[in-house]
Amino acid sequence: MGRPLRIGIAGLGTVGAALINILNNDGDAIARKLGRRIVVSAVSARSRHRERGVSIDEFAWFDDPVALAKSPDVDLFVELVGGEDGPALASVSAALERGCPVITANKALLARHGVALAAMAEKNGAQLGFEAAVAGGIPVIKTLREGLGSSSITRVYGIMNGTCNYILTRMGAESISFEECLKDAQELGYAESDPTFDIEGFDTAHKLAILTSLCFGTEIAADQVFVEGIARITQADIKVAADLGYKIKLLGMAQKRADGIEQRVHPTLVRKTSSIAGVDGVLNAVALETNHVQELLLAGPGAGGEATAASVLSDILDIARGTHVPPLGVPTDDLVPCTRAPMRVHEGGYYIRLNARDVPGALAAIATRMGEGSISLESVIQRPDLRASEPGVEQETSRTVVLITHETIESAVREALNRIASDGFIVGQPQLIRIEEF
Repeated sequence: MGRPLRIGIAGLGTVGAALINILNNDGDAIARKLGRRIVVSAVSARSRHRERGVSIDEFAWFDDPVALAKSPDVDLFVELVGGEDGPALASVSAALERGCPVITANKALLARHGVALAAMAEKNGAQLGFEAAVAGGIPVIKTLREGLGSSSITRVYGIMNGTCNYILTRMGAESISFEECLKDAQELGYAESDPTFDIEGFDTAHKLAILTSLCFGTEIAADQVFVEGIARITQADIKVAADLGYKIKLLGMAQKRADGIEQRVHPTLVRKTSSIAGVDGVLNAVALETNHVQELLLAGPGAGGEATAASVLSDILDIARGTHVPPLGVPTDDLVPCTRAPMRVHEGGYYIRLNARDVPGALAAIATRMGEGSISLESVIQRPDLRASEPGVEQETSRTVVLITHETIESAVREALNRIASDGFIVGQPQLIRIEEF
């Protein structure tokens, strides 16, 4: 049997502890597959004595993750610290600079510094694995880097945040409010005490930016992602969508166009009969549309210690076997700048919910403004049973109106809504949700 692969783990939270536990339980089976053992030689974390459910007494301890990354007793460095800068960036950089392979689950780090770190890895002959950074236990990174051959990807989309998917699933299944679902998600550990990063769509945006680079050979451009979260989704939206045959999902989507790459994260109406609509709870799914295999859907647990640790272990096994591929699919010198394409036509149109004043001529004026913007309406639905309850909206003097448009342009819809608001026939802020036909 060959020399053991000695790994150093920085960060001993849920994922780090789960990784140690998997290596303890499956060590013999892994050794038989690889012909060598994977051993944890050293660890680093904020607290040495915190209860983690696994023993770390036999491992060398480092107070500083950078010192761990530089240790000659570590053959492979695993970064599970988190954060886009600080100790995470410093330790990963230190390991790569000495030619030590690195595995990270840190999507924020990669979204901000991924190209520079990939270039550093290539320069020093090191490998950089990050399967666990996108969609948890789903092997989407390996699929993109190694599994599609010469297939050309035209669009990637998916559910990439388990917190948001859990909230929207429960809102649809149990008719409870966003606020109630978020509170439950926090109590169950699906959402952080400060859930902003998740529910406002930024977590999904970071993951989408990484996938965009791998799909289209561009530099990572997280600042070019259009982002909307789910905090404004109400039961009115959930119920009307269901009546129309749709579910609401927070999707990240990137598509290659003649004038650049369109990257967007936002709530989306998807047909109940579509494959993506069936991905509920804390599950994630990523769909790849290619010229050879049409649509490939990868689905599974998108978060959780064991699922994420399994993805980290997958990268460890690849490195132990000697698998060597460019971190971003192609050498960094071959990456092209990510040119931002404007928001375009979306097949299936838009869902628009308005609180219209209950006065003569209101609906006619709204329809007129839509017509002036060359926006064709598929349907106009009045729902007196779904009177909105939001600040500044008097239920007795307004009524909920839902417009479903045919295909149109984002800017045209927003301009029409601005004119409708200026006319004074609606109160409160309109709700706009894009419809995608998959």
